[in-house]
Amino acid sequence: MKTNTRKLVLNSILLAMGLLLHQITPALGLPIQPDIALTMLFTIMILNKGDYKNCLVAGIVTGIFTALTTKFPAGQLPNIVDKIITVNLVYLIMIFIYNLPFIRNLNDKKQDSIVLTIILPLGTLISGCVFLGSAQILVGLPGSFATLFMVAVAPAIVINLAVGMFLFKTVSTSISRVSHKRVNGK
Repeated sequence: MKTNTRKLVLNSILLAMGLLLHQITPALGLPIQPDIALTMLFTIMILNKGDYKNCLVAGIVTGIFTALTTKFPAGQLPNIVDKIITVNLVYLIMIFIYNLPFIRNLNDKKQDSIVLTIILPLGTLISGCVFLGSAQILVGLPGSFATLFMVAVAPAIVINLAVGMFLFKTVSTSISRVSHKRVNGK
């Protein structure tokens, strides 16, 4: 029970940080912004590997948060659709990667680092394409799909990879320090 409560509290804090980061991230000259909240979603997914329910809830909450803070005109519903589809696809990819024989033989930190390096750009690509596709169907796009992809999604892939690696390292270091202090009684 305590472990579950710790996970929920940690997930909540990370989701709140993701909301804050998403809110303060500037748009890229268009009504589209890099989705830094995705980096927190992927961090939560890696920290909760194997726990589909927590990953799905985090994806839904991230979708709601990004819908509330979107700078895309009428982008609320596309944000929610995007996060629900993205969390499911990335979860399947993540589980597949963790179960590869050469990944299973590595220690947890190396596994997480490899998986994160793969799912940050791939998940951002999936999320960007799903968002643009659902926005195109539901509300229309302020430009062509290809133009918006090159202007917003492609830079977001690079930004999310760099920011995501930094955030994951920061979060995992903080978690290990807190765990270490709890074990040693300090």
